[in-house]
Amino acid sequence: MDALGALYFISGRGDVLIQRTYRDDVDKNIPAAFRTNVINSKSQDAASTAPIRQLLGMTFVHLRAGPIYLLATTRVNSNAMMILQFLSRLVDLVKSYCNGDFNDEVIKSNFVLIYELLDEVMDFGFPQVTDVSLLKSFIFQKGFVLESTKKKREAAAQNATLQVTGQVGWRQDGIKYKKNEVFLDAIETVNMLVSAQGSVLRCDVQGRVVVKCFLSGMPDVKLGLNDKLEDVAFHPCVNLGRFQAEQVVSFVPPDGEFELMRYRCTEGISLPFKAVVLVTEKGRTRLEVSLKMKSLFPANLAANNVLVLVPMPEQTARASFQISAGKAKYDPKRGALVWKLKKFAGDAEQSLSASVELIATTREKQQWSRPPVSMSFSYLKVWEKSSYKVDKWVRKLCKSGDYHFRF
Repeated sequence: MDALGALYFISGRGDVLIQRTYRDDVDKNIPAAFRTNVINSKSQDAASTAPIRQLLGMTFVHLRAGPIYLLATTRVNSNAMMILQFLSRLVDLVKSYCNGDFNDEVIKSNFVLIYELLDEVMDFGFPQVTDVSLLKSFIFQKGFVLESTKKKREAAAQNATLQVTGQVGWRQDGIKYKKNEVFLDAIETVNMLVSAQGSVLRCDVQGRVVVKCFLSGMPDVKLGLNDKLEDVAFHPCVNLGRFQAEQVVSFVPPDGEFELMRYRCTEGISLPFKAVVLVTEKGRTRLEVSLKMKSLFPANLAANNVLVLVPMPEQTARASFQISAGKAKYDPKRGALVWKLKKFAGDAEQSLSASVELIATTREKQQWSRPPVSMSFSYLKVWEKSSYKVDKWVRKLCKSGDYHFRF
């Protein structure tokens, strides 16, 4: 990201609450131009509401957080998405110091603190450190502080200076635990579309790995990955060079809970469910529905809160059911047969049969589009801790995304 020219906190009325200028070429009419062309603009088309504008020969990038606008300006061709991300991190930073609040009163009451934060997060228009836990180790809110607490904060501030300039800015030195533990959650969302003939038309998995770390010192943690992952995005703690060379995620973790990575996968996916759906029209006023669901995950696991929606024509009146488990009903608000199962065991099959009555009308019957059957579910797999000196707990949570079967 290139250097910013100026940064503004502007109220919903257009008043400048905080301004920090980083370059000499900043136009003094920036607030007025922003007020006229963005805040007070009567036009509501895409151009007037866009977060990126060209005004006064420069680029305006703004983000609205509640009643406050954050505006950054630059005269060079900068990465606008990185600027928006920086503004978003800045909002989160101020909220963390102000009990989650972000409004005119908060800005006015804490402008000294916010100016101090701006001095740390940006230098001559270039973003520096925005990590909340790190900044809180040497920037404090006003108030009565014990002498012992002052000494601890001074030591933390000295340590934080090393972190800002060193390679590990997300973890303090000297962390100690009586019991070293690591908890790892792999949370995956499965999206799938199956044709009426049973062939998979689309399938992908969106995943993220969340780590909760309680380790002493500066540990180097390693995690092996499937080489079929795509669009992988890592936390800054990950050694990218080693990952590219060895496909090993090596990192010195932040203390506590953090998101290690996000990823996508489109190959080698094991589908958790398959379904066979048959809907037969019996004249103009009745349908016969047959649905068989089979779980494809191991028998020692179980899916929870399984919900199956079978769309019905808009003239549906009522339905009677025969089901192997759970509860079923016709829901006119959803326009679908709703089948709920609290638990669905692995390597098992459940079935639903329904007789659906339709309202007879004098209008010419319209062709029913037959929207796909949709599912929602989740199941959890737990790997127990190892006998190693560090207790490692791993869980995998699989959830449904857009999980559809055509019929």
